[in-house]
Amino acid sequence: MDAPTTDRQAGFVALGERLAERIAPRAAAHDRENTFPFENFDDLREAGYLALSVPTEYGGAGASALDVARAQERLARGDGSTALAATMHLALIGRLAATRPWPESIFARVCREVVEHGALINSVASEPDLGSPSRGALPSTTATRSATGWIVNGHKRWASLAPALSYLVVMATAIEEGHDPVRADFLVPADTPGVRVEETWDNLGMRGTGSHDVILEEVAVPADARLDAGAASAGDGAGWGAFPTAAVYLGIATAARDAAVAYARGRTPNGMSGPIAELQTIQHRVAEIELLLLQSRAVLWGTAERWTADPEARPAMGWELAAVKHLVTNHAIRVTDLALRVVGAAALSRTMPLERYFRDVRAGLGHPPQDDAALTIIGKAALGLTGAGAAPVPVVHERERLAARS
Repeated sequence: MDAPTTDRQAGFVALGERLAERIAPRAAAHDRENTFPFENFDDLREAGYLALSVPTEYGGAGASALDVARAQERLARGDGSTALAATMHLALIGRLAATRPWPESIFARVCREVVEHGALINSVASEPDLGSPSRGALPSTTATRSATGWIVNGHKRWASLAPALSYLVVMATAIEEGHDPVRADFLVPADTPGVRVEETWDNLGMRGTGSHDVILEEVAVPADARLDAGAASAGDGAGWGAFPTAAVYLGIATAARDAAVAYARGRTPNGMSGPIAELQTIQHRVAEIELLLLQSRAVLWGTAERWTADPEARPAMGWELAAVKHLVTNHAIRVTDLALRVVGAAALSRTMPLERYFRDVRAGLGHPPQDDAALTIIGKAALGLTGAGAAPVPVVHERERLAARS
């Protein structure tokens, strides 16, 4: 289950591995200096990686969410920040390709710019006062109908890829005479007058994602800039939100395991005849790491493979997507903690990557569904309750089991 299942998928994994080797030597410097890795994205652009999820009819690879997740897991072993930022772009295009909510002419234009020029696109939804957009509030950012289109004003935060974006998909409250205010998406070219990036990103982890604030002041866009966001149920493109992101955190956790194991095998302190790998306490910590990674791989790849192979099952898989996110990200946090314990105080030095892995995986807590929401989805499904975006798990009572046996 942990290995690619097709030659095509193996090719995507190999591409992720090659790029990981190329970008890994730059990761520490970008993390320390809090800079955006433009050269990493030049490498991804040149390799065609940014077009993985673009449909084949527009010149892309037409990769599935599972294909991209496989590649992203390997890319993240080289630099988690670059992989996470790339996920935002790849997953948005993949979801749009799966659901096709936009006018085809606009989607085709964006896709061709990605293929031909390496254009980057991301959704900018979060705001200082909004909290998680997944919880349903109207944005403070507004798009007011004008004679020629829309005028957008607002303040967005956590806009990953902000320094390098070609397009922003801006969530705003659409204000139009004769209509109630509603949430809507607007496609805004990043070079439109009135769009500016405020370099506010200075976080504990994922420092190279360039997730700065974006300010929009009297930004004029045409009438057709308003786009349908599309549904986000498990039955359509929701796998794009679950699998590639979780794969990034699995990749970082795997890199932490590799670093800790290499250290344990090579570290022989004075007073020991062999490496610390021979100590039972080290073996037990590494064993726990292996079990956590085994569980993460089984849940992520097993769910992704079933979601890919059985589209009819997707409407009932909402709780499983929530489980993927919750389990993989929380296991990654535990894995990096254990890796630090294997290495000891030396792991806190910035000469080693473990402290960066430890910080980076904590960003997983902020991705939707956050832990409380994920547990609600899973719990309601297990209890046969509706709502929270999850289809009920079939509940078979004991008398039904007995009847089935008779």
